[in-house]
Amino acid sequence: MPDPAATGNPAIELAAEDAKLVTLARAARARAGSAEGAAVRDGDGRTYTGATVALPSLSLTALQFAVAAAVNGGAETLEAAAVVSEASTLDIAGLTAVRDLSKHAPIHLATPTGDVLGTFTD
Repeated sequence: MPDPAATGNPAIELAAEDAKLVTLARAARARAGSAEGAAVRDGDGRTYTGATVALPSLSLTALQFAVAAAVNGGAETLEAAAVVSEASTLDIAGLTAVRDLSKHAPIHLATPTGDVLGTFTD
């Protein structure tokens, strides 16, 4: 998976709707006390959040959780997603879950402070 932080680009500014996803992902992470938080926006503009689940019998990345919540809510496509993490790369499982619904939806990766490191579109 490419490392967006390796590009040497400064923090990226997002459109207001995508910045809201980062804020929601930060809140989900904080609320759960989790390693990661994520948020997605569906084709109707509804948002869904999730945090990492790490149980003995169930493991989901934050992005998988948010995508599952969207699908449960009736979403058929995703417009965008955001992940807040201390990691500098996206997990492949979460990326794949987003791509199951939308081949080119941007996925923004941000630090816990909300600085966007990069955006994945493919």
